[in-house]
Parts: sequence; C-alpha cells; structure tokens
Amino acid sequence: MTAPKGSALVRRIASLAWPVLIGQWASIAFGVADTIMVGHSSSQDLAAMALGSSIYASVFVGLMGVVLALTPIIAQHYGGQRHEAIGKTYMQGLWLCLWLTLVGDVAMGFPDVWLVMSKVDPGATTRVGDYLHALMFALPAALVFRTVYALNVAVSRPKVTMAINLIGLAIKIPLNYVLVYGKFGLPALGAAGCGYATAIVMWLSCGIALLALSRDPFYRNFRIGFDWPRWTRQRELLRLGIPTGLSYIVEVTSFTFMTLLVAGLGTTITGGHQIVANLAALCYMLPLSLSVATSSLVAQSIGSNDLAGAKRITRAGLRVALVVALVTSSSLWFGRSAVISIYTDDEAVRHIALSLIGFVAIFHCFDAIQGMCGFILRAYKHAVAPMLIYTVSLWGVGLFGGWWIAFHPVFNAAPLGAKGLWSAATFSLGLAAFVLLFWMLRVSRRQRSASA
Repeated sequence: MTAPKGSALVRRIASLAWPVLIGQWASIAFGVADTIMVGHSSSQDLAAMALGSSIYASVFVGLMGVVLALTPIIAQHYGGQRHEAIGKTYMQGLWLCLWLTLVGDVAMGFPDVWLVMSKVDPGATTRVGDYLHALMFALPAALVFRTVYALNVAVSRPKVTMAINLIGLAIKIPLNYVLVYGKFGLPALGAAGCGYATAIVMWLSCGIALLALSRDPFYRNFRIGFDWPRWTRQRELLRLGIPTGLSYIVEVTSFTFMTLLVAGLGTTITGGHQIVANLAALCYMLPLSLSVATSSLVAQSIGSNDLAGAKRITRAGLRVALVVALVTSSSLWFGRSAVISIYTDDEAVRHIALSLIGFVAIFHCFDAIQGMCGFILRAYKHAVAPMLIYTVSLWGVGLFGGWWIAFHPVFNAAPLGAKGLWSAATFSLGLAAFVLLFWMLRVSRRQRSASA
C-alpha cells in the first residue's frame, strides 16, 4: 500500500476527514444541544451541567483514549494486509471496554470527590450528581461504540460511524426537549434529562454499530468472532492505550479543573466559561478530523513499510490543518457576537463569553498543531513522550500558572480571574504544540534511518 503524492494525497486525506468531521460534529452537537436547551432552562442547571459534563469528559475521554489504541494497531495491520490479526485485536478491544467501564462508573459514582475544590451550593451538587448518575448508564455503550469507530477509521471506512452519529443526533434533540422541559406528562429533569437522553441514544447507537459489523460483507475478511481475553494482545493495547488515555486525561482535566476553579467565581462567569469552552471543543472537531485521517494513513503506510509515504502524508496533514485553523479562528473572531447570541439570551453571561472568546481564537491554532502532531506520534506507536509533554505544559504551566494569576495579584495588579485561566491555558497549549512538533519530526527521522 503506497501513499499517493501531491494533490492526490490532500484529496485522500480530505476524503477520510470529512466523514470523520461530520460524525464528530454530530457527536459534539450533543453537547451544544445540551448547553442551548439547559441554558434556556435555568442558569443553575447550566452551571451544574458545566461541572457535570467536565467530570464526565475527564472520565470518558481518558478511557476512550485507551480504547483508541486500537486505531494505529489495526491501521498498521491493515496496511500490511494482516486481516486476521485485525479481528483478533478488535475482540480484545471489546474485553478492554469491560474493564474500563468498571473503572469509569466507580469514578463517576462519587461526584463529591470531584467537587471538593469548587465552592458550589448543595443544590448544585445534587444536580451534578443526578446528571452523572444518568451518564453512568451511557458509559459502557459509549466505549463499545468507540471500538467500532476505531476499527472503521483504521480501515478507511469512517462513513459507517458518521451515519450512526447522525442518526443518534436526530434522536437526541427531541429526547432532550422532552426530558429537559418535561413534556408529555414527564417531569422536567433539567440537566439530568440531558444525561438520560445521552444514555438512551448511546445504547441505540451501539446496537446499530454492532449490527453493521455482523452484517456488512466488508468485515468478513477480518474474522471477528468470540475469543477469550489474551494477555499478549491486551498488553499491546495497554502499552499504547494507557499513555494515550493519560494524555487525553491531562488535556481534558486541564479544562475540567479550569471549570471547577471558575465555578468559585460565580454562576454567571461559569456559564460564560462553559459557552466558550464548548466553542473551543466544537472548533477543534475540524483539525481533529484531519488529524484522525492523517494519522490513519500514516499508520497504514508504516504497516506496509512505506516510510517515505508516511513522511509525505505527515507534511500534507500539517499544512492543511494549519490553514484550516487560521480560517476557523478568523471566522470565530469576526462573527463572535452572533455566535454567542445563539447560546444564551442572558446579557451578563453573554458579556463574560465575549470577553473570553479572543483566547479561543488563538487557542484553536495551537490546538490544531498539537492535535496533528500527537496523533501522528501515536501512529508510530509513540505515546509516552506526548503524555509527558502534555503533563508538564498543560498541568504545570497552564493549570498551575492559570490558577496563580487568576486568584493571586500579578505584579501588584488585581487577580485576572477567568481571563487568567484562559491566558495561561492558551500559552501552555502553544508550548505543547511546538515541543510535540519537534519530537514528531525527530521520531520520523529516526524511523526512516533505522529502516535504511
């Protein structure tokens, strides 16, 4: 399997990226719909959902990172035409989901542990707990669905999960409306209603995805069938998955702890922060889709021992991601007023969100670079170095530095509050992006030298 060149390579990346993008947008639209509907319900529910979704994201995204170790492993098998190994690896991924579900549900079952650093009232704590308990039911289905996503991305068939995500979104929006506002005689559940709607949709999506694997003739070559846990393959998944999951945890908890810290500044500031954080996640879907597509093609080229092709794909992916990020950031900045108005009609919350959106525009460009470099490093099965880079930059510089300038006087000036947290987060992500770029180029050169 030889990588194409020039414009054909860009078209190949784009052909894989657009269905990933649509699927990711459909997935992130779950959060957008939640934020909009709850935002028009009550500011207390919006603040509770901001805290609860941050906690869930910290748990789920970390566990998802472990599961997504399937993608580079299966992609390398696919590039090397080792089809039977794909089925065996996938089955081990399903067993891995079982162990991870146990870990995740325990972590979400005790919200008070997460909220110890937030000065929130007892009513908000109860709302957060209700929201998380609903999402505990969603977790196993969500993880299994991610194994199907990983498999399809690895074998260049992302349209399957794109279609399922769109079906899920079509079901999610009316379910949200019914459960959040209490229609058809049901009680108005507020933020918790979003959690129950997500659980229902994830189980439906999981069932559709597994049905597709069992019925589509394309997957028969992989011989996916029951097998007991095999330590050798579990170890391969964990060796790549644990540092990948920890990297994801560092990335997400840097936002989670920002939200928890912002919560101490009041409900209005928390709501404004939630809106811009949601915007940052939504914008990231575009470079993320390019990163997923690029890294999958890189892994396939490595599996077929086409390291020159892997280099060409890497360069093309980086160029496209940077250009797209610059266009997105510019559009976000110049259209900021209209965008924020979609989320809320609360003038105080809107003012806070507008004061923070400039950070998101810069943050997004750094996010695109670090995302591409991190995914490509995992395509080479290098996950420990990115984990360490994220830990030092995002936690050490971003979170600790942000906490300091947000709540302590800086050069005899007043503490910067939410702006301090966002400025430190933006700087730390830029630092991570440039260090990851350097490390990725180093790994690529060493890999080519070793095979020469």
